[in-house]
Amino acid sequence: MSLLLVDKLDGVTTLTMNTPARLNGWTLSMLDALKQALITAAGDDETRVLVLTGADPYYCAGVKLTSTLKLAHPRKLHALIEQNNRALFDTFLDFPKPILIAVNGPAIGASVTSATLCDGIIASEKATFSTPFAWLKIPPEGCSSVQFARLVGKTNAERMLGEEGWKPTAKEAFEAGLIQWLVPHDQLLEEAQRIARGWIASGATRSYRGGSTREELEAVNARESMALADAFLAAPFIKTQFRFLWSKKKWRPAAMFLALLLSRPLWARML
Repeated sequence: MSLLLVDKLDGVTTLTMNTPARLNGWTLSMLDALKQALITAAGDDETRVLVLTGADPYYCAGVKLTSTLKLAHPRKLHALIEQNNRALFDTFLDFPKPILIAVNGPAIGASVTSATLCDGIIASEKATFSTPFAWLKIPPEGCSSVQFARLVGKTNAERMLGEEGWKPTAKEAFEAGLIQWLVPHDQLLEEAQRIARGWIASGATRSYRGGSTREELEAVNARESMALADAFLAAPFIKTQFRFLWSKKKWRPAAMFLALLLSRPLWARML
């Protein structure tokens, strides 16, 4: 089964993340497939606008940490976390054509923050938006430390990124300004196609919401990626991951995080 489904119509290329059993989560293989698809679309003269969506019921459950984090020397691991996180969001920031995100269901973590780096977000009534960074004991990523306040206001940004962990529904996200269009679920792709064709007809070029610029957001991404790498190797994050995985009876990855936590006083000296 293809990780990504590709459909082309009237200058609009639609990419559908197609691992519904894994909630379209961003494993290493999915991230590689998505990056390659964006590179291909960027160089494809038939692609004027890109639409990204997911196979129901989820849009995307975000980055699958247990499939993307690999044990290595602490300094090497820190560098890999920083580089991989920065590359993920730069992939969206550097895409040269308009991108419309069509959120068909729950969106979590990096799938939410990356969406705000695109030209527009349309969502079905079944969508929700969750950025549980405070619960994970990590700082904001995907430029959300800057971009969220510009789109939804400082108060709502703090609600989403802070301890409250506000998870707005599609209606709430629309009212707050996180998304620009809200449609019935069965009309999502039809409306996304209509919007994309309108962009083509008007000669729209790549843009960034909230008055942001690509150069500014890339600098924010670099800064956030370094802070994220620091947090991933800190005790609060490791402890939270252990407790979560243990509660889900995922014994092997839980044991890995427990071993990391217990041995941290030793390997932290090598950072």
